[in-house]
Amino acid sequence: MTAARRVVLATGNAGKQREFAALLAPRDFEVVLQTTLGIEAADETGSTFEANALIKARHAARVARLPALADDSGLEVDALGGRPGVWSARYAGPGATDAANNALLLQELGNVAPAGRRARYRCVIAYVRHADDPAPLIATGDWEGSIAPQPAGEGGFGYDPLFIPEGLTISAAQMPAADKNAMSHRGKAMAELLRLLP
Repeated sequence: MTAARRVVLATGNAGKQREFAALLAPRDFEVVLQTTLGIEAADETGSTFEANALIKARHAARVARLPALADDSGLEVDALGGRPGVWSARYAGPGATDAANNALLLQELGNVAPAGRRARYRCVIAYVRHADDPAPLIATGDWEGSIAPQPAGEGGFGYDPLFIPEGLTISAAQMPAADKNAMSHRGKAMAELLRLLP
């Protein structure tokens, strides 16, 4: 039996760590949060999800001297011109809580009818073998849906209590974790990454 391959996940988000660990377990990866290794977050200065994912992965790989994974993901709302987009985690300001981001989103959509609340989660995952990897693996995934008028559910994180996946009547926060992982933007991006990984 071979030892698990250690990879650092460029986030301090325990929710993401649980999702990545579950998705990568069948491939014998041990997913370690960068915060566990004392690595501070990189400045997300990119203007796209892909740019930010690469910035975070290369930073974590450089400090940890391990292969690194990073995702940059967020919510794009059509009625808001694609916002919050790359600013999803800090939509209500630096260090904003999920509750503050959700409250701002609902406020900005206050006068938008249900039919105009189309949205999607978008995820880009970058995997680098080392900090200067010239051929990083890039995987993407989208999850279409709409924004509910009020939050529902205790699961998930981020905008999950407000996001109603296309074809469902419950929020992403009300879904069993296994179902969410199979359908989500991150699940789709991870499935693509698993096809790309050696």
